[in-house]
Amino acid sequence: METIIGVRFRTAGKIYHFSPGQLTIAKGQHVIVETARGMECGRVVTGPEEIEPAPDAQPLKVIQRIANAHDLQRVEDNRKHEKEARVICKKKIREHGLPMKLVSVEYTFDLNKIIFYFTADGRIDFRDLVKDLASVFRTRIELRQIGVRDEAKMMGGIGCCGRPLCCATFLGDFEPVSIRMAKEQNLSLNPTKISGICGRLMCCLKYESDCYCGQCPKQVKKIQPPQQGGRVVTVDGEGKVISLNQQRRTATILLDNSRTVVAAWEDVIEQEVEVESAEQKAPEVKREPREERRPPKRARTGSRRPREGREHGNRSGRNGSNGNGSNGNGSNGNGSNGSSEQAREHSSRSRRSRRPRENRSAERQSRPHNARRPRAPREKQESGQPKEQARQDAKS
Repeated sequence: METIIGVRFRTAGKIYHFSPGQLTIAKGQHVIVETARGMECGRVVTGPEEIEPAPDAQPLKVIQRIANAHDLQRVEDNRKHEKEARVICKKKIREHGLPMKLVSVEYTFDLNKIIFYFTADGRIDFRDLVKDLASVFRTRIELRQIGVRDEAKMMGGIGCCGRPLCCATFLGDFEPVSIRMAKEQNLSLNPTKISGICGRLMCCLKYESDCYCGQCPKQVKKIQPPQQGGRVVTVDGEGKVISLNQQRRTATILLDNSRTVVAAWEDVIEQEVEVESAEQKAPEVKREPREERRPPKRARTGSRRPREGREHGNRSGRNGSNGNGSNGNGSNGNGSNGSSEQAREHSSRSRRSRRPRENRSAERQSRPHNARRPRAPREKQESGQPKEQARQDAKS
C-alpha cells in the first residue's frame, strides 16, 4: 500500500497527487512541492489515503516541506507582481496590433517563469511579443492560448441562477455536455436559456442527466413513467395523464370528474384498453375457388392444317402465280402440284459439304496474294435482246 495526498494549486483547479514521505500533513495545509514548472506552493485538499499502486505506475514525487509564513508572504508578493505584468503585457499587445485578449497572468513560486493566458479566434504569431516581454521582465516567458470555458473559470462570475460559477467554485475538470441532455430533461432548446456566460452549454445540465436516462446509482427499482395522454387508474379514480415531471417523478392527471390531481409514478397504474382485432371487426367474405371463377374454355371448331401442308400450300400458291401465270395454269391444280414436287426435291436434296472455317482461313493465309483463283468473266448480254433469248443463244 502507498500513502498519497491531493494538492490543488489554484481555486477549482485540477488535483495532483504526491507522496507525503516522512511528513505528517493534514487537510487544509499549504505545502511546497516540485512540479514540471518548478517549485510550486499548493493547498492540500484530500487527506492522506492508502491505495494500492498500479504495476505500471510511475513513482510519485515527494513533498519538499510544509509552507511557513515566509513562503505564504512570497505568494502574496507574486500576486501583486502579476497585476503589474498584466498591465505591461496589454500595452505591448496594443503596440504590436495583435488580435488577442489577455485573460490572466501567473508567476511561478520561484519566479523562474511567467505564464500569460490569452484567447483568440485563430493562430497568433506572437514571437515579437515574447521578445519584448523577455527584455522587460528578464525571465522565461510563456504564452498559452485557452478556450472560452477556461476563461470563465479563471475570471469567475455569477451564473443565471444567481450563484457563483460552478467551474470557478468546485469543478476540477470540464465534462462534455450535449444538447441531447437538455432535450431529455424537457427543457427549452433556446440557446440563450441553456447557455452559460461562456457561450457554451451550461455544466449543470450534466448533473441530472443520469437520473433522466435511468442510470442513477441511487435508483433501486426502475419504474417506467406513465405515457403522456394515456388512461391511468389512481387512488382517486380514473383519468388522463396531462403532464409529467421527470425530476420529481410525478404525473398530473385529469380525472373523469374534472378534478386535477398530482400522483407519484409508483401510485399510478396504466389502464389496459381492450382493442378488438381487425380480423374480428371485418366481416368474413366467402370467396369462390379459383377453378370455379375461371371462365370455361372456348370450344374450338375445325381442324388445323398440318404445318407441312400449309408451307407447301403457300409455296404452291406463290409458284403458281409467278411461273405459270402466263400459261393460264395459275388457278388450276397443275401449278400447285408442280411446285409441291419442286419443294420436295429441294428438301430431299442434300447440302453440299463445306470446308471447316478454320481450314479455309488457314488456306487463305497460306495462299499468296498473286496466286488467287481468277474470277470467271461475266456473260455480256447483247443490247435489245431479252435475258431468256440471250441464254439460249449462249447454250447453242
